[in-house]
Amino acid sequence: MKLLLKSLNYAPELTGIGKYNGEMCEAFAERGLGVTAVVAPPYYPEWQVHDGYRKFLYQTEAKNEVELIRCPLYVPKKVTTIKRLLHLATFAFSSGLALFSRLFKKPDVIILVQPTLFCAPLTLLYAKLTGTKTVLHIQDYEVDAIFGLGLMGEGKAASVAKKIERWLMAGFDAVSTISFSMIENAKSKGVPEGKLIHFPNWSDTSFVTPETDGSALREEWGFSKEDKVLLYAGNLGAKQGLEIVLEAAERLKDNPHIKFVFVGAGANVDNLKQLAFQQNLSNVYFKPLQPWELVPQMLAMADIHLVIQKKGAADAVLPSKLTNILSAGGHAIVTAEAHTELGRIELQQPGIYECIEPESADTLVTSIENAIQKDTNKHNEVARQFALSYLDKNTIIDNFLNKLVKITESNSDFAKEIK
Repeated sequence: MKLLLKSLNYAPELTGIGKYNGEMCEAFAERGLGVTAVVAPPYYPEWQVHDGYRKFLYQTEAKNEVELIRCPLYVPKKVTTIKRLLHLATFAFSSGLALFSRLFKKPDVIILVQPTLFCAPLTLLYAKLTGTKTVLHIQDYEVDAIFGLGLMGEGKAASVAKKIERWLMAGFDAVSTISFSMIENAKSKGVPEGKLIHFPNWSDTSFVTPETDGSALREEWGFSKEDKVLLYAGNLGAKQGLEIVLEAAERLKDNPHIKFVFVGAGANVDNLKQLAFQQNLSNVYFKPLQPWELVPQMLAMADIHLVIQKKGAADAVLPSKLTNILSAGGHAIVTAEAHTELGRIELQQPGIYECIEPESADTLVTSIENAIQKDTNKHNEVARQFALSYLDKNTIIDNFLNKLVKITESNSDFAKEIK
């Protein structure tokens, strides 16, 4: 089977969608598929194209049996709503050209990853012309995120955007997404249940384990055994609302053993650093993204993990960082409303993490004060067992591949086949 992935993000990006796309495509290639990825040059979460790649030129490469076509795109230095839309539109256009250049090399199936839905029209047109099967894999609901986070006001524009979203989603042969609540969201947007596939993000549970010793990295970063290290690792963007962590650090700065560590990059990192400097927060530390081989040590050295999001984000954007925290048996504080997927998981798996009200500094401070009183030297067995049962990389990828095979083998209504 020949498969084509179309997505903004791909390895060597170290976080989020790019990391998962790279692992997925390489796993498919290992299983004997012919895999091509039409992607952007790596730029996320730094919002800066990595060295060795070009913004405005097509580049091709082969990596671990995957053919890569890197497409030009606009990467703004300062991310605003308008610049983000232009960023997405340029990739939709350039990746569309790359796709149609392969008109006579058609794959059996195209997987389009959302974001960005901007790519959907040309993808669907190509599929109609060539008879290629299509899967829309939703990592983030772009439209829900934009309006749920208040980036654009509700009104006529929101209504039009949601109608276009429903129309585009209806054109795909199947729609996959990463959580059950996001599947319910797809149903509410008109996608029939028979077309839906649960394809969650995963963890390499044999690599990220509670047995990893993080003491050497902890010492290298200057933290003592008495310190309580609270770690946020990942995208330092606006949608997370990480200013609340700085507010908690301000309130807890009289305790010299409580240390807040941000590891990552993103559009909001300079603002966060400036705020920490202005507030003279000596208990806050910023570290760059760490290479994958150091991630287990980084997770192991933290006492408490912070998974911070604004209200309205938890079911539009399920934080990918949580999978590795659970695999490591980490103790986590998660900001999400009780009705969301994250809230329901906590209810179904008592002790897996503590889910608290988003955007409440008082609640976050209280939760941190309670958490540091507990014995964090022992790993969270509930979290680890959940990862082993539901987040194993090979199991998840094999299950999804079986669905893809059924889709491509069917010549008519395959909705019944993939259930």
